[in-house]
Amino acid sequence: MILPLTDLNDCCSLGAGPLTEDEAQRYAQIFKVLSDPARLRLLSQLTKKNCAPMTVSELTELSDLSQPTVSHHLKKLTEAGLVEKSKEGRTVTHSIRPELFAELRTVLQMD
Repeated sequence: MILPLTDLNDCCSLGAGPLTEDEAQRYAQIFKVLSDPARLRLLSQLTKKNCAPMTVSELTELSDLSQPTVSHHLKKLTEAGLVEKSKEGRTVTHSIRPELFAELRTVLQMD
């Protein structure tokens, strides 16, 4: 839900202050990864049930995407640092990295 802006003076700066060139590049890459609707859907599935790790098979069933497509998007999310991959025996799971999302919330927090 988007709340209406009642005072235009309230919407002028990022909560973390001006970004350096390196920070702007880094966040632009992360937001580029997040701009894909399929990746956002996969992330939303990963956040269900207290962010419990999920397998590619589980995510494939829940997302109505093909297994290769899910794997591709998980690779992009992992490379961006948004998701981490773990292997236990023959089972590979993917889970959210909450610390990066906390950082993104800080960057986007409005004063």
